[in-house]
Amino acid sequence: MMMHTTVAQLRTLKLDGLASALEEQLRQPEAAAMSFEERLTLLVDREVHYRNDRRQERLLKQAKLKYPQAAIEDLDARAARGIDRRTVMSVALGDWVTAGHSILISGPTGAGKSWLACALTQYACRRGHTALYQRVPRLPEELRVRHGSGAFGRWLIQLAKTDVLVLDDWGMGALDSSVRSDLLEIIDDRAANKATIITSQLPIEHWHAWIGDATIADAILDRIMQRHQRFTLTGDSLRQSKPMAVKDAA
Repeated sequence: MMMHTTVAQLRTLKLDGLASALEEQLRQPEAAAMSFEERLTLLVDREVHYRNDRRQERLLKQAKLKYPQAAIEDLDARAARGIDRRTVMSVALGDWVTAGHSILISGPTGAGKSWLACALTQYACRRGHTALYQRVPRLPEELRVRHGSGAFGRWLIQLAKTDVLVLDDWGMGALDSSVRSDLLEIIDDRAANKATIITSQLPIEHWHAWIGDATIADAILDRIMQRHQRFTLTGDSLRQSKPMAVKDAA
């Protein structure tokens, strides 16, 4: 009875992982053979893992990824796709997030750009980093609403604090002067400080012309290119592949 009270108190203190582990120990006769230190270590270890799992779930939910289940472990690295698995894994397991690197992913439609961006971001969340996914074609409307509500400044601060920002479908649709200026502000806050992933069907050498204003284009690209890693995907659209490969389409 006393232990049931203890379990209830642990849950009241929001130590749910520890409480569940204690309940399991109470049901396991073998646990009685362990020392107090061993049992305590196992209980604390369970609480730590429980909190880490909850944090990962929260980070992934906040990231709003297009493909939240994308994982680098599932990477399709066939030669025809132009992807070197060792290079991708080296980047994913490296310090690109803390070092504030840009990852630029280009290639034709359906080549898997968005999926790769989401897989890299998903792994960053698994390592405890914050992230946010944003489709660039929807950015003008997002900016219009936030400016209209007076929330743009707070949103800009939030973006500046986000460890990984995914800008998907870069280079689709024209930019007006207001969006160009806001995009510069977003990129400037992140330069050499926070990580950014950009995916685009448009070859990188055409980005300057797409941005439109030469001065702003120079400023944006200078910041993006300071520290960057490029991936150029090739091959046929994965949307036309067998059903199991649909998850890679982007």
